[in-house]
Amino acid sequence: MHALAGLPTADALISAKPVDYLIIALYFVFVLGIGVMARRAVSDSIDFFLSGRSLPAWVTGLAFISANLGAVEIMGMSANGAELGISSVHYFWVGAIPAMLFLGVVMMPFYYGSKVRSVPEFMFRRFGTGAHLVNSISFAVAQLLIAGVNLYLLGSIVHALLGWPLWVALLVAAAIVLSYITLGGLSAAIYNEVLQFFVIVAALLPLTLIGLHRVGGYQGLKDKITEFATSAPASAGVPSAEQQLHSWPGQALSGFDSPFWSVVGIVFGLGFVLSFGYWTTNFVEVQRAMASNSMSAARKTPIIGSFAKMFVPFIVIIPGMVAAVLVKEIGELKAGGTPPGGASGEGVKYNDSLLLLMRDILPNGLLGVAIAGLLAAFMAGMAANISAFNTVFSYDLWQRYIRKDHSDDYYLHIGRLATVGATVVAIFTATIASSFSNVMDYLQSLFGFFNAPLFATFILGMFWKRMTATAGWVGLTAGTLSAVLVAFLSEDGFGSASLGVIPLSGQGAAFVAASAAFVVDIVLSVGVSLVTEPKSSAELRGLVYSETPREELVDPQERTMPWFRRTLPLAGISLGLVIVLNFLF
Repeated sequence: MHALAGLPTADALISAKPVDYLIIALYFVFVLGIGVMARRAVSDSIDFFLSGRSLPAWVTGLAFISANLGAVEIMGMSANGAELGISSVHYFWVGAIPAMLFLGVVMMPFYYGSKVRSVPEFMFRRFGTGAHLVNSISFAVAQLLIAGVNLYLLGSIVHALLGWPLWVALLVAAAIVLSYITLGGLSAAIYNEVLQFFVIVAALLPLTLIGLHRVGGYQGLKDKITEFATSAPASAGVPSAEQQLHSWPGQALSGFDSPFWSVVGIVFGLGFVLSFGYWTTNFVEVQRAMASNSMSAARKTPIIGSFAKMFVPFIVIIPGMVAAVLVKEIGELKAGGTPPGGASGEGVKYNDSLLLLMRDILPNGLLGVAIAGLLAAFMAGMAANISAFNTVFSYDLWQRYIRKDHSDDYYLHIGRLATVGATVVAIFTATIASSFSNVMDYLQSLFGFFNAPLFATFILGMFWKRMTATAGWVGLTAGTLSAVLVAFLSEDGFGSASLGVIPLSGQGAAFVAASAAFVVDIVLSVGVSLVTEPKSSAELRGLVYSETPREELVDPQERTMPWFRRTLPLAGISLGLVIVLNFLF
């Protein structure tokens, strides 16, 4: 296959056989086929950007979680598992589920009921041009950066599989995603995300089960982690076995020495600011719910997704923990060494944990399924970023500020061009992600910059009718700048450019930066609101909780449904399950 490609190659990290390539090829046939079929359903811009608001809750619910099951979940969380241990579950059980339930129960009625086409458009209706423009630009930039993360990891898989140079792998990976998004728009992305969800589970579940079997079950894993932590040199900074094997107080994750401040950092910084900022205002996720066929389906979309989300740690974090004690190179890295090789060819990183575990324990055939699952995950993540970007760019930036009052076909054409442009830019932003040993550090910094201040503006504006348009853009801008400043002053929040004034590193620095953004945004927004003129109550109907009649926030059809298909009972069951999981681990 290398000779046919006619490309310079390196040694492939994974030794795949013809049966593995056949499985991967069949997967790509399905992916492109879905794009071609979805193309037939695209007749206008609403079809392309929002799937014509016609999809059932189970489809959008699985797409909701699959869109998030990209680089963060797969490589980032397995890297976290290898480096930090079980405390990484906080990104799911504290840092996701409560916010997802809040989105479904409280916020989706405003998004879906207002018939806006994007989250920035909702900001425009609530706060006007200033906040809308800041939000649109910051969101667009964030999606290009995060798409680069997914593309970098997708290219790493192709590099590991074929031994191609990373730049060639990036081009090939980008072309695959571009093809089906450009053809079928959001429908192609969503139906592929449903397919990808099942492929990802089929890929990672055997990895977890075989990995645990190799180390003697979960108790054997705990014993080996304890042995490793005890024998590791102090200079390596390996977290204690206690910190790696218990989710609370989570000092390995937060970076705080104090158990109390670690809990505060996780609950407030991650569980409230970063989590609610990401899940409730991130259009990448909200767009899936907006494609639902009813208010009830839109509200249930994130709730259905939450049931899958709470069990994802068992197929991404556990394999990372297994890799730390089973894969020679990851063990050497964790002990302070610098093993050569890795997916990038520039040395093994924690991001390689899953790939190296696949190499060591999966037989051919299952290896092909696992590779297809990883490709599916990164394509789902990147496609979600690109499809959200093209909507915001076309509607919120191009149509509103550059070319108004053109035909629907014109904006559909702009959307396709934006898809191509975003994919090209993502190839370059992928090089930024390649400089981080653990991409979770990079991603959490981005979320702190862009999502935390947006959540502060959004939540205050939704529940306080006195908040003004001027406060909207001032708070949003100041919050974003404060998060950037804290990251810059931390030890490595900005990589090699960091000043190191604040003694925090990694994801703990991101928690503090996000918290600073939230507090600065709230304080300034309140202060500015008190000296500027708010909108009238009539203008705030459908935008502020107290000014919106309750009947506009619920779907009357839900009353006729059995209890297990209603929003609130489903949310209650999900919340109960995640509380139990927190106690168990």
